[in-house]
Amino acid sequence: MSGIRSVGVIGAGQMGSGIAHVVALGGYDVLLHDVSPDRIVASRDLIGRNMTRQVSREIITPQEMEAALGRIHASPELQAVGAADLVIEAATESEEVKKSIFRALSPHLGERTLLASNTSSISITRLAAATDRPERFIGLHFMNPVPLMKLVEIIRGIATDAPTYETAVNFARSLGKTTANAEDFPAFIVNRVLVPMINEAIYTLYEGVGTVEAIDTAMKLGANHPMGPLELGDFIGLDTVLSIMNVLYEGLADSKYRPCPLLTKYVEAGWLGRKAGRGFYDYRGEAPVPTR
Repeated sequence: MSGIRSVGVIGAGQMGSGIAHVVALGGYDVLLHDVSPDRIVASRDLIGRNMTRQVSREIITPQEMEAALGRIHASPELQAVGAADLVIEAATESEEVKKSIFRALSPHLGERTLLASNTSSISITRLAAATDRPERFIGLHFMNPVPLMKLVEIIRGIATDAPTYETAVNFARSLGKTTANAEDFPAFIVNRVLVPMINEAIYTLYEGVGTVEAIDTAMKLGANHPMGPLELGDFIGLDTVLSIMNVLYEGLADSKYRPCPLLTKYVEAGWLGRKAGRGFYDYRGEAPVPTR
């Protein structure tokens, strides 16, 4: 795809694993990097389990699974990732963390390597400015879970050139994804609409308008949402929800984006949702139980 044969993925968490999964199935070689070698091993195991599930549902064949897994290579050293034709950063939703990754990566990049961030809210223009190639930098916001969700938001920074944009769109479509263009405003399209809804649901709980169960039931049955907003917040990760709300609040200077104090309290307690075992639901038993 416009010269892309290999793709580096930085971050072997939930999003990075999902991106590596679909990119490998798309026929590209994947260099998977994380600061924790153990996380790379865990990511490869997760990808294998998820592909096995796809085989059982006849979404892919065993041969396609075997070939895709063979294209995923552990890359414990960040320098090695720079050899890829496209590098996608999928680290934690922190501007400083992302910028530090791109600064460390820049000396090791090939002359024509494209850079992308999977950020769900942070300015592409600001991230690009931390690199030596802002014109070859773009936002590729995959949705979670990546293997199931069809959308990729494409976000151009102020310096992103036309060939980079066209290559990014064609690359995403080669993975079977549908693209939507978003301007480089805080949280782009999906999270500009979705995350404030989750924050408002938390305010509804905080103010005693309804319980966790009542709020989620009301939105599932009253608005035909497949998942209630508090359940969805737990699925996304409440730390990520808080980070996005802070980006919106600081970037748009509008009080309607103020993070709910209860959201902040849950994050401070380490109750981050499914990944932590507790959030608005407790996931440590046989079935999730509301925590309020």
